[in-house]
Amino acid sequence: MIQVGIIGAGRIGHVHGESISKFVKNATVKTIADPFMNEKTEAWAKSLGVDRVTKDYHDILNDPEIDAVLICASTDQHSPLSIEALRSGKHVFCEKPIDHDVNKIKEVLNVVKETGKKYQVGFNRRFDHNFKAIHDAVAAGKVGKQQIIKITSRDPEPPSIDYVKVSGGIFLDMTIHDFDMVRYLSGAEVEEVYAEGSVTVDPEIGKAGDLDTAVITLKLSNGATAVIDNCRAACYGYDQRAEVFGTKGCVAISNDSDSNAVYSCQDGVIAEKPMFFFLERYMMAYANEVNQFIEAIVNDTPTPVNANDGLQPVLIGLAAKKSAEEHRPVKIAEICKQYGL
Repeated sequence: MIQVGIIGAGRIGHVHGESISKFVKNATVKTIADPFMNEKTEAWAKSLGVDRVTKDYHDILNDPEIDAVLICASTDQHSPLSIEALRSGKHVFCEKPIDHDVNKIKEVLNVVKETGKKYQVGFNRRFDHNFKAIHDAVAAGKVGKQQIIKITSRDPEPPSIDYVKVSGGIFLDMTIHDFDMVRYLSGAEVEEVYAEGSVTVDPEIGKAGDLDTAVITLKLSNGATAVIDNCRAACYGYDQRAEVFGTKGCVAISNDSDSNAVYSCQDGVIAEKPMFFFLERYMMAYANEVNQFIEAIVNDTPTPVNANDGLQPVLIGLAAKKSAEEHRPVKIAEICKQYGL
């Protein structure tokens, strides 16, 4: 049984705490740390069977019984906590992104290599049953030579303006999942990015220096072209669809809904809306990714989403941001050169 400590008891910390307690058979949460720990959070932890809570994450890092740490703190703490946890001898699961600063990500990569500890980045959509079905079909050669990849990702409602201001922007916060998904579904690397965006949801997002609607075209190393469309608000719910088209066929996924009931009458045919947001759609994906992280520790095998997989979507996101600002295609090599990669 792998003993786990969770650093950060906000929304994503709650997700992982719940999923480990219910669905991860080879791990148990020993301690949860959060600087804002209060009676409500402590009661939640106890409801999961976690008796040890603390405001000081060092209590986790200094505990020799804890094998692995889940970093669910704010984004600006991901890379420094990763480094500290790795050097304290812990295996690390870090929520995305590792950092918005490529130099800080490079430092994490170096420490992973230095310590030899397991390190996994939380790109949970790789572990969703729908996206995995596409990936497996493509990997099996069922679509033949890939030609076009399409990903639609639209949130049901925009985040708060306070969040937008510290998010790193739409490409590094929202689209980063889709950049990872392009790599995952295609098995190829992104070579060039062209992005165009606008503010169509909330003018305050524009005033904060960000976009809320975007279309991104990517050229891949295998010759295929990928297209991503994003919007911060879709009135009908959480819109998550994907398609890979090739010389032998096409494989596509649609949205999950609470049921597949369809009501047909003289006025039309009515089906369920998509599930409301990521907690509903991806809860089992969160459990699956941690299960595979724990399996990598137990079996001493590579983690399915490593530190380099955490770096690449950030490079693509920076290229997309530059492309949208300068209205030109940007090669990933240009971004790599900037950071000495």
